[in-house]
Amino acid sequence: MRRWFDTATDGPDGPDADRVDWLRAVPFVGLHLACLAVFWVGVSPVALAVAGALYAVRMFALTGFYHRYFSHRTFRTSRAMQFAFALIGASSVQRGPLWWAAHHRNHHRHAETARDPHSPTVHGFWRSHVLWFLTPRGFHTHWERIPDLAKYPELRWLDRFDTLVPVLLALALYATGALLERVAPQLGTSGGQMLVWGFFVSTVVLFHATVTINSLAHVFGSRRFDTRDDSRNNLWLALLTFGEGWHNNHHFFPGTVRQGFRWWEVDLTWYGLRAMAALGLVHDLKPIPDWVLARARE
Repeated sequence: MRRWFDTATDGPDGPDADRVDWLRAVPFVGLHLACLAVFWVGVSPVALAVAGALYAVRMFALTGFYHRYFSHRTFRTSRAMQFAFALIGASSVQRGPLWWAAHHRNHHRHAETARDPHSPTVHGFWRSHVLWFLTPRGFHTHWERIPDLAKYPELRWLDRFDTLVPVLLALALYATGALLERVAPQLGTSGGQMLVWGFFVSTVVLFHATVTINSLAHVFGSRRFDTRDDSRNNLWLALLTFGEGWHNNHHFFPGTVRQGFRWWEVDLTWYGLRAMAALGLVHDLKPIPDWVLARARE
């Protein structure tokens, strides 16, 4: 049970390393069950707006920073900005940035093999979509894969106590809703409503949208490039995940900050990072090489 709060005791070895650790997964299961509370707390425009905003902000933190920055280092930023978006990403209940980057780098290295924990062609849909995430091997942060990131003590701390930020967000949402219920009753919201919609529902939808790239984006869509994996480009997943659905593009050349290789391939994360670059918040965005663009036009 201590692993619910402190991941330092997680380890990848042992005979049950690839089996779901249901005790360790209790908070994750509870997160899903808590969504049923919508039938008791009701709904309001305010609660829906907060849920939508938190989905968008956290999705950008995951795609722009957990993925394109921490995992692939496709742009540069300050240490303060690095930590700020690591905090936002950590509130998504998808663990810390070091854990995320380590597992994603392993995915690219061993895509569509037995060593890729979320390959749908090797392990099946449910394993690739969620069950791998709940195994001892899945819980473990592989430090040897992220030496460039492990040198930051603040990121190591955030990775170790990865449940702290989501808990603080949940408490803040409840407190905000309770305050609004008292000072602005005409909004029709409450502490319970803000907690359920703003945290539980938004977080569960965010999680399953993110992991469709592991499961669905390796099964459904088109293949522009003949990569050694089954990655595919999918417009609907790209819209849902702010550009991550251009997955075949990404697997062909993961070294660019942009995943939509053609002008009509909507990549909201790319647009957001371009805006941040214009404000001086990020810099050195790695472009798509000319030879890759030429291949994309063929």
